[in-house]
Amino acid sequence: MAVPDQVVSFGGQANNVGAADALFLKVWAGEVLTAFREQNTAQERLMTRSIKNGKSAQFPATWKAVASYHTPGTYILGQQIAGNERTITIDDLAISPVFIASIDEAKAHFEFRSEYTFQCGAALARQVDKNLLQVALLAARASATVTGGDGGTQITSANAKTDADTLVAAVFDAAQAMDEKNVPKQDRFVFIKPDQYYQLVNSSSKLINRDYNNEGNGSTASGQVMRVAGMEIVETNNLPQSNVITGPTAYQGDFSTTAALVCHRSAAGTVKLIDLAVEMGYQIETQGTLIVAKQALGHGILRPESAVEIKTA
Repeated sequence: MAVPDQVVSFGGQANNVGAADALFLKVWAGEVLTAFREQNTAQERLMTRSIKNGKSAQFPATWKAVASYHTPGTYILGQQIAGNERTITIDDLAISPVFIASIDEAKAHFEFRSEYTFQCGAALARQVDKNLLQVALLAARASATVTGGDGGTQITSANAKTDADTLVAAVFDAAQAMDEKNVPKQDRFVFIKPDQYYQLVNSSSKLINRDYNNEGNGSTASGQVMRVAGMEIVETNNLPQSNVITGPTAYQGDFSTTAALVCHRSAAGTVKLIDLAVEMGYQIETQGTLIVAKQALGHGILRPESAVEIKTA
């Protein structure tokens, strides 16, 4: 007498119908999103616009009006206010794929899908950070959007990478430059590498000295310093300090002398067409599961006057 096949209850099947792993997708998508929020530092501090369709988004720009004194009896005529626009184009679809062989999952004594999806999300996050910071530095080198307006600023400080006091002085110069261009004081940030960050924490400057600072700006014990010249300090490994010649042309540049980026959130922006998402599918022909984290977005310069590059040469 033949033994009947066992009835299998699939925990990932929706209402006992369809693919056996259909419900698992929601869990893995959440893990990728979590990885993105934890790894990304630049996107949340710069402007973002989402679009439903299209290849680009336009950001209109206008310059200032002028005032004058009126002579009694003369006609009052209008004036021309200069205008222009910045356009941010969507890049090609960015992906981070991983293939997991079913035999490997069967042999493994631990669950590793979540770790792989975490790494895919982190890879996309790093890419966004690098592209945005490169664009913001290019904004500091760009001319004014509107004729007669203000362009970006570059400050040369030979020892800004190696001397904390020199870096602090350059950051104050950057703050002054933005003040003189009427850039709002709120939402300003200073992006620096970890080496420089801990130089600031460990320096003899007034940043965390209680005799000069009673606002809890960090301490040597906590290993933190929060603000310089009223601007938030952001430690990141993704600030470029080399000649970038790969990736989309709009993000390339020689950043080998870059020491720090000081900017307002309006300096650069992101246009998002497809938000971070994950797809998963079991492939019979390859006996494994392909997981792809993906997103479609683009970055571009918005307001050059809101960006300052501190460089060593």
